[in-house]
Amino acid sequence: MTLSPIKPFVPSGADFALARQFFLDLGFSVNWENGGCCELQSGNAMFILQEFQNREMQENLMLAVRVDDLDAWWQHLCDSGVLERYPGVRATEPKVFPWGNREVHLLDPAGVCWHFI
Repeated sequence: MTLSPIKPFVPSGADFALARQFFLDLGFSVNWENGGCCELQSGNAMFILQEFQNREMQENLMLAVRVDDLDAWWQHLCDSGVLERYPGVRATEPKVFPWGNREVHLLDPAGVCWHFI
């Protein structure tokens, strides 16, 4: 039996439209949209952005995404302008963590922590 990639439902936080635009500005595209959900994709990475707010969940949800070139992703992130345009959004420069991965951490507008590896 072979498993397919996991496609998580990610909460948008209080403002679904703002979260959707944030991911579009990062370079994701919308595959489909229906009401308070849309499937977003960049390369092979896909998730469903859900119009849902639960601060405790959002601030404890972490997602890991592998990128081909972490330094290029960091530059793309900086060049996209999302770090300046979106309230609460912040990121760490590429660094090696105690568990051995070199990563960029990005907090999205809802407070979800994305680990780009």
